[in-house]
Amino acid sequence: MPQDESPTLLRRQLGRFLRELREKQGLTIQDAAREVQLSYNALQRLEAGRTVNPKRQDVRELCMLYEVAEGETKQAVDLASRAAAAKDEDGITSLGGLFSDAFNMYVGMERSARRLLSYEVQVPGLLQTADYARALIGAFFHDGTLDEIERRVQVRLRRQVVVTRKAAPLALEILLDESALHRVVGDSRVMAAQLRQLAEVSKLENVSLRIHPHSAGFTRGILHSSFVILDFGIGSKGKPIEPPVVYLDGGMSSDLYLEKPELVERYTEMADDIRRIALDEKSTRDLLRQVAKEKYGDR
Repeated sequence: MPQDESPTLLRRQLGRFLRELREKQGLTIQDAAREVQLSYNALQRLEAGRTVNPKRQDVRELCMLYEVAEGETKQAVDLASRAAAAKDEDGITSLGGLFSDAFNMYVGMERSARRLLSYEVQVPGLLQTADYARALIGAFFHDGTLDEIERRVQVRLRRQVVVTRKAAPLALEILLDESALHRVVGDSRVMAAQLRQLAEVSKLENVSLRIHPHSAGFTRGILHSSFVILDFGIGSKGKPIEPPVVYLDGGMSSDLYLEKPELVERYTEMADDIRRIALDEKSTRDLLRQVAKEKYGDR
């Protein structure tokens, strides 16, 4: 079971899920609200994650309207129950293994974010080649079938559309530890192709990629792990559409989501410190190509 669930985070996930389903059906808020006998404001609050006590029946009827499969309907209703029951205490949420691909907390946030800043010690999923992703996923799910591994690879690759889509692509800033260039994933061919792709994708206007070199030492004197800061942009009234969130990948344990402003600010300051000592974008591309050629024999 999850620990320290945040009601605001769960409500936001539920609202995001319902909003995406409505848009897929081509329905306006007015149309959907009328069909399930909710007011426009009530459905708008529910989709924005501002309904303090989301009603299970409302969620169930919306899922029926949107033709949601029984399994995902059950998950949505369960999420509404947990959001109503959770207590807002320390702004830290721990979640592990509770969501299917369609209900994954982080992927839902990633799709909705306007800006994403990430410090990584390996190539992030949004920039991985198919072969690099396949090698990583195959090593983690070492007892999975080839079909299962391939399905997960394709899910990861589909996530990358947020970077390359024509309408409002994600503003992506990656601060990549130099170790990612040298820790071999797959083989030399896979690594050379991955580094070459990083150099190319970093030319996109909405992408900033900078290497945090070994020569820079430890930022603030500590060995810190990967983190992601998700920013959801500013609405028409000049207020954040959703408050920013820090995501910490739990690896073999539970993932953490930090909502408390002072915790988000702490990671923002850490990112600022890393940025100051990272290579610039051109030097980063030069290093990527150099390592691809000299270490992995790229032609």
